[in-house]
Amino acid sequence: MSMKILIDDTVQYIQGKTDFKPEIGIVLGSGLGSFADKLENPVYIDYGDIPGFPVSTVQGHKGRFVLGERLGRKIIAMQGRFHFYEGYDQDFLTMPIRVMKKLGVEKLLLTNAAGGVNTSFPVGSLMMITDHINYSGKNPLFGANLDEFGPRFPDMGDVYTKDLRVKLKAAANEAGIPLQEGVYMIYPGPSYETPAEIRMARTLGADAVGMSTVPEAIVARHAGIQVIGVSCISNMAAGILDEPLSHADVVEVTARAHNDFVALLEVILEKVF
Repeated sequence: MSMKILIDDTVQYIQGKTDFKPEIGIVLGSGLGSFADKLENPVYIDYGDIPGFPVSTVQGHKGRFVLGERLGRKIIAMQGRFHFYEGYDQDFLTMPIRVMKKLGVEKLLLTNAAGGVNTSFPVGSLMMITDHINYSGKNPLFGANLDEFGPRFPDMGDVYTKDLRVKLKAAANEAGIPLQEGVYMIYPGPSYETPAEIRMARTLGADAVGMSTVPEAIVARHAGIQVIGVSCISNMAAGILDEPLSHADVVEVTARAHNDFVALLEVILEKVF
């Protein structure tokens, strides 16, 4: 089945379940999915019920779309995303972003749990992504271009929309929510990075590392969607502290940062988007 047919079939499936028309998309990363439970008049669509759709296999990801309203905004949220390390090609794992576009989404919030490379960022802090480094070894736009979404060679000079970042910085400051700013670097995973790889990331200019977000941001930019990215610094990356890394710790820290995260998301919905 071609990617275009799969996208169209998924859009038709969702539209067959609800006539709700979202304007904002949110992708909720590890330990952050509970925000979707705050949406009013929710409609739940499990990924596993959509023919041909990928399924999230990661602990802490519920694996469903939630459509509903919050602060008067119409939202489609992903409780759980897909990752390159799960065996999905990047065009396939980013397919939900194109589905969102065809449903009417024009602004997208990408969230993740990330390892801190910048040692001045405390564990549990939130970081607005200013730019990214794609070290996954692939690009989701490989292959035939889907002309209905965007050009063959899209500009990546403003992936994380500058105007939105300026608004978010001011709004977070006004709300008293501490917000770091930095560059996110993707490694393919699923193993955590080595201390040498983290030293390389720091040399290249990364402030945080993770295993997601970048392919979604590239596809969103290609489709003309405005993007904000927020990382929860869930741990210090390898070699910074003398302790092992675990996914359980990632989920635990993001749970502790829940209140700040929810407050920031509501600031974004109310004053940025």
